[in-house]
Amino acid sequence: MANCRRQLKQANTNWKVLKLSCKGLPKSVLFGEGQVLEPLRRTCLEFGKTFYLCAPFHNIALRKYLTILLCLLVASATQAQIRITGQVTDAVTGEALPFVGIFVKNTSVGTSTDENGAYNIRLSAAPDSLTASFVGYLSQTLPVKKGVAVQVIDFKLGTNAQKLQEVVIRPGENPAWPVMRRVMDNKNANDKRKLTAYQYEAYTKMQFDVDNVGQQKGKGVLGKAITSLVDSQMYLAGEDGRKVLPFFISESLSDFYYMRDPKRSKENIKATKVTGIGLQDGTLVSQVIGSSYQDYNFYQNWVSVLQKNFVSPIADGWKGYYHYELEDSTFVGEDWCYELSFKQKRPQDLAFNGRMWITADSYALRKIDVTVSKSANINFVESIALQQELLPVGESAWMPSKTDVRIKIVGLTPKRPGILAKVHTSYKDVTVNQPQQSDFFDKPVELMAGAGKQTDTFWEERRHDTLSVADQQVYATINAIRETPKVQRFTNMAMVLGTGYKSLGSVSWGPWPYTYANNNVEGHRFQVGGKTNINFSDKLELRGYAAYGTEDRETKYSVGGRYILSRKRWSEVGLKYQEDLQQVGLMSEKLEASPFFMGFSRFGELRRPIMVREMSLYLQRDLLRGVTERVGLRTRHFDPQYDFAYYAEGVGQPEKVASSFTATELSFMTRFANNEVFVENDNERISLGSGSWPVMNLKYTLGLNNTLGATVNYQRVDLGVEQEFVMGRLGNALYRLEAGKIFSPVPYPLLEVHTGNETPFYYEATYNLMDYFEFASDTYASLHYEQYFEGLLFNRLPLIKKLKWRVLASGNILYGSLSQSNLDLMPEVTPSGAPQETFKALGNTPYVEVGYGIENIFKVLRVDAFHRLTYLDEGARKFGLKASVQFKL
Repeated sequence: MANCRRQLKQANTNWKVLKLSCKGLPKSVLFGEGQVLEPLRRTCLEFGKTFYLCAPFHNIALRKYLTILLCLLVASATQAQIRITGQVTDAVTGEALPFVGIFVKNTSVGTSTDENGAYNIRLSAAPDSLTASFVGYLSQTLPVKKGVAVQVIDFKLGTNAQKLQEVVIRPGENPAWPVMRRVMDNKNANDKRKLTAYQYEAYTKMQFDVDNVGQQKGKGVLGKAITSLVDSQMYLAGEDGRKVLPFFISESLSDFYYMRDPKRSKENIKATKVTGIGLQDGTLVSQVIGSSYQDYNFYQNWVSVLQKNFVSPIADGWKGYYHYELEDSTFVGEDWCYELSFKQKRPQDLAFNGRMWITADSYALRKIDVTVSKSANINFVESIALQQELLPVGESAWMPSKTDVRIKIVGLTPKRPGILAKVHTSYKDVTVNQPQQSDFFDKPVELMAGAGKQTDTFWEERRHDTLSVADQQVYATINAIRETPKVQRFTNMAMVLGTGYKSLGSVSWGPWPYTYANNNVEGHRFQVGGKTNINFSDKLELRGYAAYGTEDRETKYSVGGRYILSRKRWSEVGLKYQEDLQQVGLMSEKLEASPFFMGFSRFGELRRPIMVREMSLYLQRDLLRGVTERVGLRTRHFDPQYDFAYYAEGVGQPEKVASSFTATELSFMTRFANNEVFVENDNERISLGSGSWPVMNLKYTLGLNNTLGATVNYQRVDLGVEQEFVMGRLGNALYRLEAGKIFSPVPYPLLEVHTGNETPFYYEATYNLMDYFEFASDTYASLHYEQYFEGLLFNRLPLIKKLKWRVLASGNILYGSLSQSNLDLMPEVTPSGAPQETFKALGNTPYVEVGYGIENIFKVLRVDAFHRLTYLDEGARKFGLKASVQFKL
């Protein structure tokens, strides 16, 4: 009290000191929770059970007022709260234990003991029990008496008999490091990849909700669409209390198989249940929701999440990426574990933050709980949380028993709708070291017949866990929403824009990007086309189109079809007949996968237009997993729509000049892609890649003279290798090597005409500063390389890192040559007397262009700057900017 008065005197204040002796008064009333005393700007000191209140004291009546007020507060607090006190001691020695956690199970309510082992906790209602937990001691739970406002509960904790293995801590060393060193020593022994084979049954449940809707009237195209189409009663309460709209939920039950030598995996999806808004058919989705895509192995140095590679907290270079702390020792299930926390050293690294539990006997990963910070440069993703528990199987290897992933994907702006994704996977019936035959793995993902038609009784019996009431409500809500007519119309429109086709029963109209074009040859070009879909047949597909130009008044068309012979080891046969206008230099098969680039190239001026009449037939089959063979026969008649000529019988007979020609080709193509995974979408199959393995293509083409009207004969070989791989902190790299040779002189439209790019858009299969028909070769070799640095550089700049831009670099190198026999095949003057249009041949110097760019501008825009380093003749483009739109995480 004297100390309080001394402080007031030094502060030169007229405050008084009140002595209050309300023993039952809780400290919280004086220390901040009581709003009635807040205007007094009080300062409180406590000595024993007497409280001193320092307050501005204007009249003696205030003293009486405060005394009455505090007594009322004491009475109300006594009636509203349960007070439990006690002490925690060692059961053997009786020594008081400080800093012991006292808490109500399954809640966040709790306190800890002071330096004398005493605790004091107040509760609004009496719980069933209290639990005391302390490092090195067994937890103890004692009951709480009902109806007793003040009671004493003492804990006597017994020591844990679990004997921890010895770890050596060096002077000044982080205590977590010795544990981490033992984890590294036992890493290979605990990794499931050491097993020769394993298999298990997996159950996967996946749910997607639209977030940030229903709070206010929707903004933006998507927000307005949602709020206008969906009744407000259909929203559900999310985990944070905000309204969410479920639009997708799925369940799958599958058998997963793995073999180490050679490395193979297979998933047989036995049952699938897919319910979603906008899904016309769930077969494709059913194949990508299985356990194959939820396999997070932290024993690997890199863990792939959303196609981003994060460094594992138990990676070989763990010290260089993370800070570690030894937090506690506790039981996880029946395993006594070290609890370690970790956080990334650098915000720009793709790394985790979280906790992991390491077993004390085998130093295996028993449980891990990680999050990804917002500083990670991932588009549209606000947060990622991943939890996994592991259990031992044969040969002491550890495998996941369950995995939970939660991802929050945000819109382009904070006010736009986002998506909440939740994925739960559980595993049981694990069998190890019983490998299957190699051909068993030929089809990596297989949807079993009738998988999507299982009954509710089947799911009730075979689910690994009971479907919750919330999950049942999600199913009901989605079914109600997708039956709304407005929603059906909206999803149909989205399907047309996304796939390019509009489904009309058994026929799909499209693709819409080719519907209209305008150029100097055809004028206004109008095209209509379509194909049959799986409603027509699950084996036969027919397709075709018809186009008409208002300027040339010519009708162009194409008809064709293909038949799927087998889906197990994919085999198909196809044929096509087509008559259409094309451009020399843009007839490469490499451009077939670029409909938007090809559609855009039909606008403006068509250079070297050529009418091509083509008939083709092919047979394709997967010989082995990852090995595809294709045999084709094709005849093409070329009728140039510009001045063109060549010596039909060679330079020895210059009088025989022709302006059109026909080529008949027999081709053999072999494609090798180790561990490539395909999924099926109706009658199409889609490659999901082959991981970090290279993909190789080898093609041999034989030109057959005097066959089906052919006027030229030649041989050609082409080889291609493509690979994408991770380079740690440097990000990801992609390279593509191509080489080829034509062994006989041919008219120049049949040469390797290197694809230029005169559009303002970037396309990786082209040379961006080369014109459409600038160079041609009969022998060539090229390298295309791209380096994606992710956030490595810009994330270190204080202001720019907020933009989350990413730096990339690229380069194109092309070697080529043209034999004299091919040059001699072209006369200087065409039959009309016009000079022959020429082109360039590469010499000893390669064509080189380098680029650098920024991606992730506004999260969708990529801009590249290119410099041409060689062949800088007059008229050559030495510098250029290219833009492209991409949706990339």
